[in-house]
Amino acid sequence: MECIECYSEKDHITPLLNPKNCLEKHLQYVCGTCGRCLCINKDEKHRQRWNFPFKSLDIAKLYLRAADFTNKKPCGIYEILNSQGRKSYKIFVTIEDLEIYLHKNKDKSCPMVQAVYIKECYQEFSNTKVKFLDIREVEQYLLIQ
Repeated sequence: MECIECYSEKDHITPLLNPKNCLEKHLQYVCGTCGRCLCINKDEKHRQRWNFPFKSLDIAKLYLRAADFTNKKPCGIYEILNSQGRKSYKIFVTIEDLEIYLHKNKDKSCPMVQAVYIKECYQEFSNTKVKFLDIREVEQYLLIQ
């Protein structure tokens, strides 16, 4: 069953890229409902993991709550096609952000021109934490998988 807060069906799925390193060194959104950690860290260009393209809708959904929380509004996941027909999924805050992206990236398109996944409204959850995990928390989290 999908978590009402972080939209995941797996309550302790790890960050997908270098999970231990991400959990040890990056700021984490800790879901107050299921306890799942989502990377919410910014890189040197102030981008967060949710700003990047994903290989599948399921992977993009794992990062959507970080985008919603960061922007305090429901963001959408859009299916993007490149000029070779390869699909990727990208999160945008608004349809205008999608249009700006497509204008800058002429080799990409969004045939549906609507989100393939979006929550109806943004909701705050009282038990949510945004923090750096300590070593004990990282080790315990990795054991639960």
